[in-house]
Amino acid sequence: MTRLGRGVVSSLDPRVHVPGYDPSRVTPGIAHIGVGGFHRAHEAVVLDRLLAAGHASDWGIVGVGLLPQDATMRDALREQDYLYTVVVKHSDGSREAQVVGSIVDFVLAREDPEPVLSTLVDPRIRIVSLTITEGGYHADQVTGELVLDDDLRADLVPEAAPATAFGFLVEALQRRRAAGVAPFTVMSCDNIPGNGTLARRVITSFARLRDPDLANWITATVAFPSSMVDRITPVTSAADRGRLAEDLGVEDAWPVVCEPYLQWVLEDDFPTGRPAFDAAGVQLVDDVAPHERMKLRLLNGSHQALGYLGYLAGHRHVHEAAQDPLFVRFLRGYMAEEAAPTLDPVPGIDLAAYQASVLERFANPHVADTLSRICTDSSDRIPTFLLPVVHDQIARGGLVRHAALVVAAWARYAEGVDEQGRPIDVVDQRRDTIVARAQHTREDPLAFLDDPTLFGDLRDQPAFTSAYVEALQSLHTRGARATLEHWVDDDVSPGAP
Repeated sequence: MTRLGRGVVSSLDPRVHVPGYDPSRVTPGIAHIGVGGFHRAHEAVVLDRLLAAGHASDWGIVGVGLLPQDATMRDALREQDYLYTVVVKHSDGSREAQVVGSIVDFVLAREDPEPVLSTLVDPRIRIVSLTITEGGYHADQVTGELVLDDDLRADLVPEAAPATAFGFLVEALQRRRAAGVAPFTVMSCDNIPGNGTLARRVITSFARLRDPDLANWITATVAFPSSMVDRITPVTSAADRGRLAEDLGVEDAWPVVCEPYLQWVLEDDFPTGRPAFDAAGVQLVDDVAPHERMKLRLLNGSHQALGYLGYLAGHRHVHEAAQDPLFVRFLRGYMAEEAAPTLDPVPGIDLAAYQASVLERFANPHVADTLSRICTDSSDRIPTFLLPVVHDQIARGGLVRHAALVVAAWARYAEGVDEQGRPIDVVDQRRDTIVARAQHTREDPLAFLDDPTLFGDLRDQPAFTSAYVEALQSLHTRGARATLEHWVDDDVSPGAP
């Protein structure tokens, strides 16, 4: 067995694809905040492809860790010269292993904020990309406006060392401005509608609280391109590490596993330059919104539709539920009858074929994504992926019955106990309040909706609440599977196959 590192790349099993370039000669051009599995299976892979093709040698990635747990990732990568393995799992059971070398360094804020700030101020860094999750934007789920929490207030204290992503970005932009260094482009890679627009709004609002002149400069000079990113990337397991070592002799402290599919649609707005993303298959467009809405409402929304109901019905993995004919019927109905009607035409995309591809991707048994993962941080995901469909459908007089069942299933899941009486680990930044409201729904079925920061005015929308209350009561009395059987056979949803 060989511990991964630059010195052993040439001696790895020939079935392992290795960098067709010298990683030690790659210089930084991108700083990425939030280095996790998805970033390493997506953006870093795209840069690796460009490097292998002879492009982007000055666009290496410096990882930036702001959270305590980022130290584990930094240490794992540093001990391997920042190399790691991506294992692509195909639906037929075959696997491809590739060593990626596009990450060139990793700095941690918790040890010392200055190396992070030095990285962000370095003129070679022309893009700062983000995967900080939906909850990392400090934005109201309904209005999209900045929410000034305690962490952000601490970053506004004069001379305080920054701790949040916004604190570091604004301080770095201030230093670049003072030094006469052109600003970097902020490139969000998070699953948020209009992620670039949102990043611009909240970061500029935060900067304005610190220095109105700085905020005006950011507004005038900093680009915030929106993007749509897509690749299913489950959490790496001990079994994944073990199989990589056993089958291919590669000892990798933190490999990445993912599906074959990779899509990235990106607005082409980079005043200080960018890698030749299009040479690696990235779609560069003037307006990413149609692609973004398609993906968020069909794929991410369907993930939520599958998650709570699948877990309550006894499934534990995405592919188990996605191979269940009952769930397939429900997802087809949700996509065709509720989500797809809210979408504008998407250039170059057959929406029916895209919906079929979503079901095929979910059903890949070798990805082994867990339902508990896609049920994590629901208070960020549901308002982003599902509720926009509900609001649009209500406005146009369309069906919301499938979505109402999904929200009811979230409420039932959030009670923290499954149908066999076993505990459910509800992982959410709003866990305490969500669980408390969910546990009150047997007395007041609408209690779960009593949070306008999540649901807006849905509690006062009979077109939604009538189906929601029916679904919740059925989940309590009949269980998830029987409720789902009723839903897909109900005459209210005549188009369900």
